[in-house]
Amino acid sequence: MIVEDTIHVSVREGYDVIIGKDLLVNTGKYLSAMFQERKAFVITDSNVKDHYLNTVLESLKDSGIDARFFVFPAGEGNKNLSTYESILNMLSENHCTRSDYILALGGGVCGDMAGFAAGTYMRGIPFVQIPTTVLAMVDSSVGGKCAVDLCQGKNLVGVFHQPSLVLCDTNTLSTLPQKYFKDGMAEVVKTGILCGGELFDLCCNFDIENLPKIISMCVEYKAGVVERDETEQGERKLLNLGHTAAHAIERCSQYTVPHGHAVAIGTSIIARASDRLGFSSTPISDDILSVLSSFGLPTSTEYSPEELLLASRMDKKSQGNEISVIIPEKIGHCVIRSIDFDVLSTIYEAGIS
Repeated sequence: MIVEDTIHVSVREGYDVIIGKDLLVNTGKYLSAMFQERKAFVITDSNVKDHYLNTVLESLKDSGIDARFFVFPAGEGNKNLSTYESILNMLSENHCTRSDYILALGGGVCGDMAGFAAGTYMRGIPFVQIPTTVLAMVDSSVGGKCAVDLCQGKNLVGVFHQPSLVLCDTNTLSTLPQKYFKDGMAEVVKTGILCGGELFDLCCNFDIENLPKIISMCVEYKAGVVERDETEQGERKLLNLGHTAAHAIERCSQYTVPHGHAVAIGTSIIARASDRLGFSSTPISDDILSVLSSFGLPTSTEYSPEELLLASRMDKKSQGNEISVIIPEKIGHCVIRSIDFDVLSTIYEAGIS
């Protein structure tokens, strides 16, 4: 086992994000030290099951941990109340109590489902994040936002429920299909735009050997934001850069466009609009579109401004006739603006190529 970095998130009871290699085979050692004589309930999806479920179960067994598991069909389309209910039924049928805990093994959808179940079952039980994608490692596994989708929109039902531990085993990225790797890099670029400096430079001059360092830098940046604003009352809204259009694109596509691809398009839209509408202090869209394209990510959409505007009206960030939008003024500096939907329409018209 090689631990490359440990980042402590000082929110509520606090927890560590451990980044390294061969962590999965040592899952039992970590958890037996944290949770003594408790049952573990592993939640994963049909894609991750064949790669890593047995490794985790065997590690738990070797450490004397009584473990059960639940597998649901992979994909954003299954991040819904029906899957959530099935998880709750599995927990109750196996006599899960408040002294037991859940393990989320997989990508962002799995983390959302397991975290939401953990945050609501018996008014909250502990859970551990074991992300297996770039996107989950750099973004969704840290910060405690757990939610499910409704037909009317993305992440409309959720809770803030912080994990007790996050184990990022970078070995899992070796089996990650290229489209999921690209998906995660969209969130990496988003973070690079927010904090600028070395992280954005590492995105522009990407070397796979630097991926563990990039993951650490993204986690460290997000951890700081979460510590200062856990429940997204202010600064944490910055992490939604590109997400207003992204969530609209996901909904318009019936969630066939992956989240990271949608974030890439949404970031491109707001970058172009920022330049064309005079929001940016220096031109930024060429640099942003260039780095996104270097990872093979899309920067445009087939949906019209009118279609995106209609979908955005159901966004969870909307309040009355206004919605929060993150405006990039320059690399390393973005601002939160509350705008009405007429202005959002103008942004979509300006930002769609």
